[in-house]
Amino acid sequence: MAVQVAVCGPAQCGETEWTLAYELGRLLAERGAVVICGGHGGVMAAVAAGARSRDGLVVGVLPGADRAGAGVDLSVAIATGLGQARNSVIVHSGDAVVVVGGSWGTLSELALAMRRGGVPVVQLGDGWRPVGPDGQELPGVRHARTPAEALDLTGLWG
Repeated sequence: MAVQVAVCGPAQCGETEWTLAYELGRLLAERGAVVICGGHGGVMAAVAAGARSRDGLVVGVLPGADRAGAGVDLSVAIATGLGQARNSVIVHSGDAVVVVGGSWGTLSELALAMRRGGVPVVQLGDGWRPVGPDGQELPGVRHARTPAEALDLTGLWG
């Protein structure tokens, strides 16, 4: 079975996040990984476009009850009717979770991935850095500056 990597990020993103996500998708496709994302715009569209540029397989897990608004670069669009609860489906479907950028939905995906446990969670670029009551960064999330470093930090490709 192919490696599956969940990529999470906001539906609206800037040029930096777009570039990081596109390159991440490209690298994932080159390694034969299936990309799983939310299936809409922003980081989701960028990672899908990057993966498809290398003929990669991209699965979009959509919040709505139909495929309306699904990204053009998706290979498969799954309509869940779950709204934001679909974030749990996304993070539970990956052998690793890579988070690019930050929004409230992205924070929920980061939290769900950490609560899931058992898989690497990598924050690529700037984004959420949760801290505890003592002001110290919480352990567990790995931080990467480049897409290649993010893939290395997953440990999926020895």
